[in-house]
Amino acid sequence: MSWIDQFRALTSRQRHAFFACLLGWSLDAFDFFILVFCLLPIAKEFHVGVPAVAQAIFLTLAFRPVGALVFGVLADRFGRRPVLMINIACFSVLELACAFAPSLHVLLILRALFGVAMGGEWGVGAALALESLPTGGRGFFSGLLQEGYALGYLLAGAAYSLLFHRIGWRGLFLVGAAPAILVAYIGFKVEESPVWVEGRVPKTTVANKATLLQQVSRYGLTFLFLILLMTGFNAFSHGTQDLYPTFLQHDLNLSVEATGRIAVVYMVGAILGGLLFGTLSERVGRKRAIIAAALLSILAIPLFSLTHSLWLVVPGAFLMQFMVQGAWGVVPAYLSELSPEPVRATFPGLAYQLGNLITSRNSVLQAQAAARFGGLGKVLALTVLIVAAYLAVITSLGRESKGADLRRGDAT
Repeated sequence: MSWIDQFRALTSRQRHAFFACLLGWSLDAFDFFILVFCLLPIAKEFHVGVPAVAQAIFLTLAFRPVGALVFGVLADRFGRRPVLMINIACFSVLELACAFAPSLHVLLILRALFGVAMGGEWGVGAALALESLPTGGRGFFSGLLQEGYALGYLLAGAAYSLLFHRIGWRGLFLVGAAPAILVAYIGFKVEESPVWVEGRVPKTTVANKATLLQQVSRYGLTFLFLILLMTGFNAFSHGTQDLYPTFLQHDLNLSVEATGRIAVVYMVGAILGGLLFGTLSERVGRKRAIIAAALLSILAIPLFSLTHSLWLVVPGAFLMQFMVQGAWGVVPAYLSELSPEPVRATFPGLAYQLGNLITSRNSVLQAQAAARFGGLGKVLALTVLIVAAYLAVITSLGRESKGADLRRGDAT
């Protein structure tokens, strides 16, 4: 089936659930990447260096596991839909508060709290979306859902290019409060996950608590594997994206407008890569699609960050994000298929965000290394080389999961 045919095959209920989760993830990512684009102006306003402001990225990533656990447990207990609404309202309010931060210290606190809210969205949204969709075409929808993250980056780049000189970084954070509107859409148009409704049981008995503990014990090795896997994935994306706008402005001396436009170009590549490899995973399997995308990214390194020619950097960034997000496009389906149904809103999201926690200081370390060695280019190149190899190896150690029935009590 073509991509269009797969959309047409969805019911109205399935379309609303999918688009709500896609938009939620996109706007969550938009709010996160507004900060990434504004590192330099924030540093100038507060009279500090870029590494000091990069601590805000570290805090956001470090606190995301807290949100994954809290919102995931609530979603498994009370349902995906109401918890997703609360989650989106929380990160929208915190983004708004960042616009009025009087000091870097306050901004860092707000970004840590934003990390808690951001950490809950992916697991809850992915559970609601994928549990509402048919098994056929799950790879394509997984790729599209994950590329909501790339779409958020693209929108942040466009907003930075078009609006920064008019409204400044504080104005961009005001724009970032817009996702609150999505709460109303979910309330009126989105229904609860049918898998959660069918499998709902009382959660307060000793027997059920024992069952949950048995599940933790039973799936301990899978959970450990997913944490190691998501450590590689988070280093792959954040290691190539978070400081790339700074690389373009600082190392290549590009303007705000040029940086934003280039970001739009390479995020178009990211979206296309996620769709292609997500769909490809339906044919070749989840593991092979991830490994292929990871290893192919190594070929793009020279153009991505080791040249100062604009005509080479643009296609290099496009190809790099095509491969990075190509690998990521498989993640929602792969993690959901490996996760047991009773804790599907908690299990994959928590593994994802614990991987974020492990790699949360990457941007700070990259900024410090760049300051020491005279630029970000070589630092970015070395990051890709190491992380892509690691991701290929760790993925090869896992099991294939394509086509798992998400309505079963154990997803294997």
